[in-house]
Amino acid sequence: MPEPSVARKRFALTLANAVVYARRVRPAPMKHEDAAAAEPVTGRRIAVLGGCGRVGLPLALAFAAQGSDVTVVDVDAAAVARTNRGEMGFRDAGADELLRAHAGVNLRATTAPEALAAADTVICVVGRASAGSDEGDAFLALVEALAPHLRAGQLLVLRSTVPPGTTERLARWLDARLPGMDLACCPERAVEGHALEELARLPQLVAGATPRAGARARALFARIAPEVVELAPLEAEVGKLLCNAWRAVTFAVANEFHALCAARGLDYARLHGAVTRDYPRAQGLPRAGLAGGPCLSRDVERLAAFADGDFSLGRAAAAVHRAFPLVLLGQLRPLGLGGKVVGLLGMAFKAESDDGRDSLAFELARLLAPECRAVLCTDEHLRAPGLVPLERVLAEADALVVTAPHARYRSLCPRQPVLDPWNALGRGSLLR
Repeated sequence: MPEPSVARKRFALTLANAVVYARRVRPAPMKHEDAAAAEPVTGRRIAVLGGCGRVGLPLALAFAAQGSDVTVVDVDAAAVARTNRGEMGFRDAGADELLRAHAGVNLRATTAPEALAAADTVICVVGRASAGSDEGDAFLALVEALAPHLRAGQLLVLRSTVPPGTTERLARWLDARLPGMDLACCPERAVEGHALEELARLPQLVAGATPRAGARARALFARIAPEVVELAPLEAEVGKLLCNAWRAVTFAVANEFHALCAARGLDYARLHGAVTRDYPRAQGLPRAGLAGGPCLSRDVERLAAFADGDFSLGRAAAAVHRAFPLVLLGQLRPLGLGGKVVGLLGMAFKAESDDGRDSLAFELARLLAPECRAVLCTDEHLRAPGLVPLERVLAEADALVVTAPHARYRSLCPRQPVLDPWNALGRGSLLR
């Protein structure tokens, strides 16, 4: 995970790019009487701002599939070109075929923010490099930079995860600067890699800053979702954070159980299988593993900030996750790591993912490096510098750690001792 100062610089660069784009073309401001007369309809011209990424592109495809004319606006020129060629830049179930069918037909990508002006609905999925005290201000500054390309009569949808209170602050700004523009908060809650599938089968949270905005947002998401759940803006913002904070806490419980058991020679995977078997009150207990990714820890931070720091359980969960690579290192040390080669199987932050952002597997590799002769890292889906083929890891490593439980690893019968906190190989979670 990048240092906070690096994260801030990355976001500042993204914001600077947005400002540059916003200054390319400044359309003449709409007269007040024209703004008042603009008809508040939810049309089928949709722009997805920041839409070439893992959240925005599946959403754009979902709307394109139901007949909308979708424009994807993104600062990443390479991603824009790839999208227009009909090529996905990441794994998402069902998305490859859908993009090939709609790219250049009713889905187009561009780096030009002036394309926002033609849309009836603008959906913002611009992400943030990290959560922080200035996050809300930076998000509002981004919208302000793009304001010349927004207009009265549009519906602006906040799909990004934002600090609680951001929608209300932005609504006040729009009332003063762009009267007649509707605003809604409709946070995404899809699991990465299956976003397109989940859009079609999971309820969507919808919160309008006004009743009219709420009605428009409800009609918009009713096109692609089986159910719409209406909330107030603050409820929608906090509800998204509760979802990820709950996952972070439950995963932390499992990792703490793993550490507790391993320190006493007990196999948590064996115990997990026993206590959850046909026992309904334990069905929500997860298995242990390196719980990383770009959402869980940041949303815990956001929720803690909303609570003025009074979210001790969430902060404790985050500490458990950060410490888990040290727990695994402690389990490996009895091997006598000096002079040995350790292989890490899976560097993505979860199974069947090609996303290495905030993956704790890289932290384990960093901790192992000074204690081993070499650390060999491999992954079935992630493409990153320094990764080597699985065959080389199996041939050269003296010990293995399953750091992401990709399906291919389940059939392995390695000769080396294996530490498998996920129990992906079915041998248990102790070093064997």
